[in-house]
Amino acid sequence: MEKKKWKTAISWHFDKEAYVRGYKLKDLIGNLTFSQAIYLVLTGNLPDERKTKMMDAILITMIEHSIAPPSVIAARAVISGGNPIHVGVGAGVLAFGKVHGGALEDAMKLLQENIDKKPEEVVEKFFNEKKRIPGYGHRYYKEGDPRTQKLFSIAKNLGFYGKYCDFALKIEKEIEKKKGKKLILNVDGAVAAVASELGFDWKIGEGLWIVGRIPGLVAHTYEEYTLEKPFSKRLDEEKEAEYIGVPPRELEL
Repeated sequence: MEKKKWKTAISWHFDKEAYVRGYKLKDLIGNLTFSQAIYLVLTGNLPDERKTKMMDAILITMIEHSIAPPSVIAARAVISGGNPIHVGVGAGVLAFGKVHGGALEDAMKLLQENIDKKPEEVVEKFFNEKKRIPGYGHRYYKEGDPRTQKLFSIAKNLGFYGKYCDFALKIEKEIEKKKGKKLILNVDGAVAAVASELGFDWKIGEGLWIVGRIPGLVAHTYEEYTLEKPFSKRLDEEKEAEYIGVPPRELEL
């Protein structure tokens, strides 16, 4: 038999019927919540009630965080240029990077690859290499991220507060001990810990972030499209920009 170029275990059509992870798509409609369907597509398994509630909490935690993040600025600026919503949302997704969205994946990797080590060893290594520890610190929250606190509270109630959550908080304490300054476990670190408790591989971390943040980007692009005038995001050069280049000069040939 000829070896085929593409393989997938996610979905297929059997006798012209759509199946997702082995289940008929039509049977999922009306019987699963969106969070349950997301969990099924990503893992191949149906979540129980506890996992469903935990997935709900994770996705809602990431759904929106104001107009200031790079992804929202990018999305709304692209809409302001006269593009349709899907282009603006795409631009927003492309703005995710190591310090906006990517921190979740890096934090998951940190926890999963170091879970059997001592927290002080992990922190010492990052400090010696002068690397930022993903999942810690926040420009607004200095004593504690309320989203982290709420997410961990739900995790405890549902039985998902385990070794990763505990390890994440121990790292927070060790950072403060070595640095002499508190860097709080932020929402990226909290989601990373709980997602790890749920069994998600760190390599899907940024994908989880995208799934959670897309509804917010759609809302922002729609708002920009319907409430603002085209080109409304143009900079006012006199008030918002500064030229730091070479002053005007004559071309001498």
